[in-house]
Amino acid sequence: MQTNTSNKKIRAVAKHIHMSPHKVRRVVSQIRGRSYEQALMILEFMPYRACNPILQLLSSAAANANHNFGLSKTNLFINEIQVDKGTFFKRFQPRAQGRGYPIHKPTCHITIVLNILPK
Repeated sequence: MQTNTSNKKIRAVAKHIHMSPHKVRRVVSQIRGRSYEQALMILEFMPYRACNPILQLLSSAAANANHNFGLSKTNLFINEIQVDKGTFFKRFQPRAQGRGYPIHKPTCHITIVLNILPK
């Protein structure tokens, strides 16, 4: 029985990344629609802190394609990539006269879907 890889989605998800979704989207918009190798080069040389988790997730998705479907990493491109808002870590900053100001530390969820390059 043959499996049709065009119907299967090659995906990887990272949840509760301790970063603002707005800052991660700034990086994600640069690699959307690019090939796997181009995206690796772009993420390697961008100066943003958000590049590290995206780079790890991209290589994880490519490893999923290689292990689960036997596809070469050079034939992949980023079909979809989205950043969703996660929960907030809620903390309090002590202030004067016994008060406390709430601090909201944002998290985000990143989803990458890869596909095969059309020939």
